[in-house]
Amino acid sequence: MRVHVVSDVHGNSRGLAAAGDGADAVVCLGDLVLFLDYADHSRGIFPELFGVENAHALVELRTARRFEEARDLGRRLWGELDRAGHSREAVIEGAVRKQYAELFAAFPTPAYATYGNVDMPRLWAEYAGEGVTVLDGQRVEIGGWVFGFVGGGLTTPMRTPYEIGDEEYAAKIEAVGEVDVLCTHIPPDVPELCYDTVARRFERGSAALLEAIRTTRPRYSLFGHVHQPLARRVRIGATECVNVGHFNATGTPYVLEW
Repeated sequence: MRVHVVSDVHGNSRGLAAAGDGADAVVCLGDLVLFLDYADHSRGIFPELFGVENAHALVELRTARRFEEARDLGRRLWGELDRAGHSREAVIEGAVRKQYAELFAAFPTPAYATYGNVDMPRLWAEYAGEGVTVLDGQRVEIGGWVFGFVGGGLTTPMRTPYEIGDEEYAAKIEAVGEVDVLCTHIPPDVPELCYDTVARRFERGSAALLEAIRTTRPRYSLFGHVHQPLARRVRIGATECVNVGHFNATGTPYVLEW
């Protein structure tokens, strides 16, 4: 059995269309939407609406962890849009729908997917076609192994669209239970897995996920979210914990074979 795993697609529909080549199935760990590309400030919803110069300013503020100033910039720009008669929610949803239409059309099948922190879960049912199974706090058998899926991220100052509280996240981890492969968008709360060496900050990992790895001992814990982690692999007891990579940049899936 050969499964290709991707995460942090962020608009890379061409790569996604080829991600299933040679695989029996594809697993996607979320973040389909590209709001702002930190490597290329001309790509994404934000620069399309507000220009590259403002995108560059926002990236600089966030990278410096000046989150309140970043929010002030966002409020000013969105305020200008509102005064021009455009609803922020409608504009964002329209842009996300455009990306989802292209991305879900590119999905190889069969595919099993969960949400990332920048995704909008309520829209997925409209775009996920036959052969794409969406799971969150649920399990599925693939080739004789049991895969568990938990989507989304934990609450942060970034306030991305699909962030939830620690208790709600822990409940989803508990609902999944014992599995062979535990698939999440965010990593377990291990410093070297959570630190982004380019953004120079720690992303939030899950303590509940780390505890589940220690107690239920899955073969693999697979995740994404941290684009340039200090460590891509860490072994915790019997479990191989793997950041499957920043698919938007690499276009290369992680290969899982058994």
